[in-house]
Amino acid sequence: MSKKSRKKSFKTPSGSPTTRKKAPTTRASTQTKSAKTQRMPASKSTRTMAKAASHKAASKQLNSSESASSPAASKSALAEGRKAPAFRLRRDGGDVVTLADYAGRKVVLFFYPRADTPGCTREAIDFTRLADAFAAAGTAVLGISADPLKAQEKFRDKHSLGIPLISDETHEMLEAYGAWGEKSMYGKTFVGILRTTVLVGADGKVAKVWRNVRVDGHADEVLAAARSL
Repeated sequence: MSKKSRKKSFKTPSGSPTTRKKAPTTRASTQTKSAKTQRMPASKSTRTMAKAASHKAASKQLNSSESASSPAASKSALAEGRKAPAFRLRRDGGDVVTLADYAGRKVVLFFYPRADTPGCTREAIDFTRLADAFAAAGTAVLGISADPLKAQEKFRDKHSLGIPLISDETHEMLEAYGAWGEKSMYGKTFVGILRTTVLVGADGKVAKVWRNVRVDGHADEVLAAARSL
Protein backbone atom coordinates (compact mmCIF):
# COMPACT_ATOMS: atom_id res chain seq x y z
CA MET A 1 0.00 0.00 0.00
CA SER A 2 1.32 3.41 -0.91
CA LYS A 3 1.81 6.30 1.54
CA LYS A 4 -1.05 8.15 -0.12
CA SER A 5 -3.41 5.22 0.46
CA ARG A 6 -2.39 4.92 4.12
CA LYS A 7 -3.13 8.64 4.73
CA LYS A 8 -6.61 8.28 3.21
CA SER A 9 -7.48 5.25 5.32
CA PHE A 10 -6.38 7.17 8.46
CA LYS A 11 -8.94 9.94 7.88
CA THR A 12 -12.05 7.81 8.40
CA PRO A 13 -15.61 9.15 8.10
CA SER A 14 -16.10 8.95 11.86
CA GLY A 15 -13.61 11.80 12.36
CA SER A 16 -10.04 12.06 13.47
CA PRO A 17 -8.82 10.47 16.69
CA THR A 18 -8.00 13.96 17.92
CA THR A 19 -11.61 15.03 17.53
CA ARG A 20 -12.86 11.96 19.41
CA LYS A 21 -10.51 12.65 22.34
CA LYS A 22 -11.54 16.31 22.71
CA ALA A 23 -15.27 15.70 22.60
CA PRO A 24 -15.49 13.57 25.79
CA THR A 25 -13.09 15.93 27.56
CA THR A 26 -15.24 18.94 26.68
CA ARG A 27 -18.45 17.20 27.80
CA ALA A 28 -16.89 16.05 31.07
CA SER A 29 -15.57 19.52 31.80
CA THR A 30 -18.98 21.05 31.09
CA GLN A 31 -20.70 18.50 33.33
CA THR A 32 -18.19 19.13 36.12
CA LYS A 33 -18.68 22.91 35.94
CA SER A 34 -22.45 22.43 35.85
CA ALA A 35 -22.31 20.15 38.87
CA LYS A 36 -20.18 22.67 40.80
CA THR A 37 -22.54 25.50 39.83
CA GLN A 38 -25.51 23.52 41.09
CA ARG A 39 -23.80 22.42 44.30
CA MET A 40 -22.60 25.87 45.41
CA PRO A 41 -26.00 27.62 45.72
CA ALA A 42 -27.41 24.52 47.35
CA SER A 43 -24.64 24.63 49.97
CA LYS A 44 -25.17 28.34 50.66
CA SER A 45 -28.92 27.84 50.81
CA THR A 46 -28.50 24.98 53.26
CA ARG A 47 -26.27 27.05 55.52
CA THR A 48 -28.71 30.00 55.42
CA MET A 49 -31.66 27.76 56.28
CA ALA A 50 -29.68 26.14 59.10
CA LYS A 51 -28.82 29.55 60.54
CA ALA A 52 -32.42 30.72 60.37
CA ALA A 53 -33.61 27.54 62.05
CA SER A 54 -30.98 27.96 64.77
CA HIS A 55 -31.98 31.59 65.48
CA LYS A 56 -35.65 30.64 65.48
CA ALA A 57 -35.03 27.81 67.92
CA ALA A 58 -32.95 30.06 70.18
CA SER A 59 -35.67 32.71 70.14
CA LYS A 60 -38.34 30.15 71.05
CA GLN A 61 -36.17 28.81 73.84
CA LEU A 62 -35.56 32.29 75.25
CA ASN A 63 -39.24 33.22 75.11
CA SER A 64 -40.21 29.96 76.77
CA SER A 65 -37.57 29.94 79.50
CA GLU A 66 -37.97 33.60 80.39
CA SER A 67 -41.71 34.04 80.06
CA ALA A 68 -41.93 34.25 83.83
CA SER A 69 -39.77 37.38 83.87
CA SER A 70 -41.51 39.01 80.91
CA PRO A 71 -42.77 42.49 81.81
CA ALA A 72 -45.92 42.21 79.67
CA ALA A 73 -48.20 42.04 82.69
CA SER A 74 -46.30 44.83 84.44
CA LYS A 75 -46.56 47.08 81.39
CA SER A 76 -50.32 46.65 81.24
CA ALA A 77 -50.57 47.33 85.00
CA LEU A 78 -48.29 50.37 84.86
CA ALA A 79 -50.61 52.73 83.03
CA GLU A 80 -51.05 56.46 83.36
CA GLY A 81 -53.60 57.25 86.03
CA ARG A 82 -52.91 54.09 88.07
CA LYS A 83 -51.23 54.00 91.44
CA ALA A 84 -47.44 53.73 91.21
CA PRO A 85 -46.02 50.44 92.58
CA ALA A 86 -44.46 50.74 96.03
CA PHE A 87 -40.77 49.94 96.49
CA ARG A 88 -38.20 49.69 99.25
CA LEU A 89 -34.57 49.55 98.14
CA ARG A 90 -31.11 50.78 99.07
CA ARG A 91 -29.48 53.76 97.42
CA ASP A 92 -25.87 54.90 97.14
CA GLY A 93 -24.55 55.49 100.65
CA GLY A 94 -26.59 52.58 102.03
CA ASP A 95 -29.79 54.39 103.05
CA VAL A 96 -33.17 52.79 102.36
CA VAL A 97 -35.48 54.58 99.93
CA THR A 98 -39.24 54.02 99.61
CA LEU A 99 -41.94 55.58 97.46
CA ALA A 100 -43.69 56.65 100.68
CA ASP A 101 -40.71 58.94 101.42
CA TYR A 102 -41.96 61.19 98.61
CA ALA A 103 -45.64 61.29 99.52
CA GLY A 104 -47.18 64.57 98.42
CA ARG A 105 -44.32 65.25 95.97
CA LYS A 106 -43.79 64.46 92.31
CA VAL A 107 -41.09 61.88 91.59
CA VAL A 108 -39.13 61.06 88.45
CA LEU A 109 -37.86 57.48 88.26
CA PHE A 110 -35.41 56.92 85.42
CA PHE A 111 -34.29 53.34 84.83
CA TYR A 112 -30.92 52.93 83.10
CA PRO A 113 -29.24 49.71 81.86
CA ARG A 114 -25.80 49.99 83.45
CA ALA A 115 -23.76 52.44 85.48
CA ASP A 116 -20.88 54.27 83.80
CA THR A 117 -21.78 53.30 80.23
CA PRO A 118 -21.89 56.14 77.68
CA GLY A 119 -25.67 56.56 77.32
CA CYS A 120 -26.39 56.05 81.01
CA THR A 121 -23.66 58.49 81.98
CA ARG A 122 -25.06 61.23 79.72
CA GLU A 123 -28.56 60.65 81.06
CA ALA A 124 -27.48 60.79 84.72
CA ILE A 125 -25.41 63.93 84.10
CA ASP A 126 -28.37 65.61 82.38
CA PHE A 127 -30.69 64.89 85.31
CA THR A 128 -28.00 66.13 87.71
CA ARG A 129 -27.64 69.33 85.67
CA LEU A 130 -31.37 69.95 86.04
CA ALA A 131 -31.63 68.86 89.70
CA ASP A 132 -32.29 72.40 90.98
CA ALA A 133 -34.93 73.00 88.31
CA PHE A 134 -36.68 69.76 89.26
CA ALA A 135 -36.55 70.73 92.95
CA ALA A 136 -38.09 74.10 92.10
CA ALA A 137 -40.90 72.21 90.37
CA GLY A 138 -41.50 70.15 93.52
CA THR A 139 -40.08 67.02 91.90
CA ALA A 140 -37.55 64.50 93.20
CA VAL A 141 -35.37 62.52 90.78
CA LEU A 142 -34.17 58.95 91.37
CA GLY A 143 -32.00 56.80 89.12
CA ILE A 144 -32.47 53.02 89.20
CA SER A 145 -30.44 50.13 87.77
CA ALA A 146 -29.51 46.56 88.73
CA ASP A 147 -25.94 47.56 89.61
CA PRO A 148 -24.71 46.79 93.16
CA LEU A 149 -24.28 49.68 95.58
CA LYS A 150 -20.50 49.81 95.13
CA ALA A 151 -20.90 50.27 91.39
CA GLN A 152 -23.50 52.97 91.93
CA GLU A 153 -21.24 54.83 94.35
CA LYS A 154 -18.28 54.60 92.01
CA PHE A 155 -20.52 55.91 89.20
CA ARG A 156 -21.69 58.80 91.42
CA ASP A 157 -18.17 59.80 92.48
CA LYS A 158 -16.62 59.53 89.03
CA HIS A 159 -19.16 61.89 87.43
CA SER A 160 -20.13 64.01 90.47
CA LEU A 161 -23.76 62.95 90.22
CA GLY A 162 -26.15 64.77 92.52
CA ILE A 163 -29.16 62.46 92.40
CA PRO A 164 -29.88 59.31 94.44
CA LEU A 165 -28.94 56.09 92.66
CA ILE A 166 -30.99 53.05 93.66
CA SER A 167 -29.77 49.46 93.42
CA ASP A 168 -32.34 46.85 92.37
CA GLU A 169 -30.31 43.67 92.00
CA THR A 170 -33.38 41.43 92.37
CA HIS A 171 -35.23 43.28 89.56
CA GLU A 172 -38.43 43.55 91.61
CA MET A 173 -38.89 47.28 91.06
CA LEU A 174 -37.65 47.03 87.50
CA GLU A 175 -40.31 44.43 86.70
CA ALA A 176 -43.05 46.29 88.56
CA TYR A 177 -42.38 49.39 86.47
CA GLY A 178 -42.05 47.49 83.17
CA ALA A 179 -38.36 48.32 82.85
CA TRP A 180 -37.14 44.71 82.70
CA GLY A 181 -37.67 42.59 79.60
CA GLU A 182 -36.44 41.23 76.30
CA LYS A 183 -34.14 43.39 74.21
CA SER A 184 -31.71 42.92 71.35
CA MET A 185 -28.23 44.17 70.50
CA TYR A 186 -25.89 43.28 67.64
CA GLY A 187 -28.29 40.58 66.50
CA LYS A 188 -28.48 38.88 69.90
CA THR A 189 -31.64 38.71 72.00
CA PHE A 190 -31.43 38.76 75.78
CA VAL A 191 -33.27 39.96 78.89
CA GLY A 192 -32.17 43.17 80.60
CA ILE A 193 -33.11 46.69 81.63
CA LEU A 194 -35.20 48.68 79.18
CA ARG A 195 -34.37 52.37 79.33
CA THR A 196 -37.57 53.75 80.82
CA THR A 197 -38.65 56.87 82.74
CA VAL A 198 -41.76 57.22 84.90
CA LEU A 199 -43.18 60.45 86.28
CA VAL A 200 -45.25 59.94 89.42
CA GLY A 201 -47.61 62.73 90.45
CA ALA A 202 -48.01 64.18 93.95
CA ASP A 203 -51.12 61.98 94.29
CA GLY A 204 -48.96 58.84 93.98
CA LYS A 205 -50.34 57.95 90.55
CA VAL A 206 -48.41 57.44 87.33
CA ALA A 207 -48.62 60.68 85.36
CA LYS A 208 -46.47 59.76 82.34
CA VAL A 209 -44.32 56.89 81.07
CA TRP A 210 -41.48 57.13 78.55
CA ARG A 211 -40.33 53.84 77.01
CA ASN A 212 -37.37 53.14 74.71
CA VAL A 213 -35.89 56.44 75.85
CA ARG A 214 -33.47 58.36 73.65
CA VAL A 215 -31.04 60.12 75.96
CA ASP A 216 -30.46 63.36 74.07
CA GLY A 217 -32.89 66.03 75.33
CA HIS A 218 -34.80 63.52 77.45
CA ALA A 219 -34.18 65.13 80.87
CA ASP A 220 -35.41 68.48 79.57
CA GLU A 221 -38.56 66.83 78.22
CA VAL A 222 -39.25 65.19 81.58
CA LEU A 223 -38.72 68.51 83.39
CA ALA A 224 -41.28 70.19 81.11
CA ALA A 225 -43.79 67.43 81.89
CA ALA A 226 -43.14 67.75 85.65
CA ARG A 227 -43.68 71.51 85.51
CA SER A 228 -46.97 71.04 83.70
CA LEU A 229 -48.48 68.84 86.46
